[in-house]
Amino acid sequence: MPQTICATVILARGGSKGVPGKNLRRVGGVSLIGRAVRAAVAAQSQSAVYVSTDDAAIAAEAQHHGAQVIDRPAEISNDTASSEAGWLHALPHVRADLPGLTHLTFLQCTSPFISADDIDACLAAVTQAKAACALSVVEDHSFLWGLDAQGLGVGQNHDHLQQRKRRQDLPPQYRENGAIYCVQADLFEATGQRFCGPVALCPVDQPPLEIDSLADLDLASTMASTTACGAPPAKALAQVRALVMDFDGVHTDNLVMTDQDGRETVMTSRGDGMGLAELARHSTIQRLIISKERNPVVLARAAKLGIEVIAATDDKVAALDLWLARAGLDWTQMLYVGNDINDAPAMQRAGLTACPSDAHADVVGHADWILPYPGGRGALRHLCDILVKIQEPLSDG
Repeated sequence: MPQTICATVILARGGSKGVPGKNLRRVGGVSLIGRAVRAAVAAQSQSAVYVSTDDAAIAAEAQHHGAQVIDRPAEISNDTASSEAGWLHALPHVRADLPGLTHLTFLQCTSPFISADDIDACLAAVTQAKAACALSVVEDHSFLWGLDAQGLGVGQNHDHLQQRKRRQDLPPQYRENGAIYCVQADLFEATGQRFCGPVALCPVDQPPLEIDSLADLDLASTMASTTACGAPPAKALAQVRALVMDFDGVHTDNLVMTDQDGRETVMTSRGDGMGLAELARHSTIQRLIISKERNPVVLARAAKLGIEVIAATDDKVAALDLWLARAGLDWTQMLYVGNDINDAPAMQRAGLTACPSDAHADVVGHADWILPYPGGRGALRHLCDILVKIQEPLSDG
């Protein structure tokens, strides 16, 4: 059987009438283009990720999150150009890098909750069904209505003149959610259509939301802050045995107040503290604060939280090597939370990594999980709440 080689193409033009600068707007601390790119980069089935754009800022953001950029001509970058035109323009660029290309995956930035697993599943749906194409869909249990010749309502997927059925008794139906499309590259090129032959459906469990307005954007941001959307897979989080956290910019908002005598004070979050306490109560995850700071506030806060601390260290990797050995753990079992460039070496070694939404741009590229809150303002609470839900409780109490 020929090897499947698939690449992702994401269209992201600069102009947007409904939501100006839409593709750079943030949901859960990450731009819409960044969310799409990160999902595709994390998908095991994708050999490369490309963003086709006419906008320099979008191009820079896409590259920052791991995509290659294709310059999109002005004539297919306006709001009347079809998506197919953009994808067909990108195809020769992709083939030049991947001569054995068999499939393409198209992602829409306006669907902010695309996951790597969903992308892999959509490609699998094409290949397993021997279909020409596939798309992501959500189950729809709605009662659909239309108008008859007299303009009166008539049931479409139910007989409204008969006894009312239960929703679960309606015939199976699915709604296109506009997030993911997979196609056989040759058939797409020949037809110029995303539905280029027999179609496979890939049901996904994403929130059914597309960003078309500022209200949609606000709703997506709320959903990102209250759910595990954007978090690493539950199976990976269940393997975490050590939570290691930088201090400044993670436990704090990265600001410091200095008085005339040089004494420094910082702000921390009671909510973060409660989250860490709940994590200790419901799991066996070992917790550690590691900081290069020599300020006694680090030790005082760690003592208050009952968390082990390594302070005044300039080589975090070496310090963590020793700590892990003493704890009987290894780097693959660690979830490291950092916010700035001095955290990057440790983040490159850790099994999983996270950062607050306001982390330094260079750190974001190392993070598996961009938390939907800033440092010192709920980032750790969100992380701990998700871990508590996933980890097995120590007891029923």
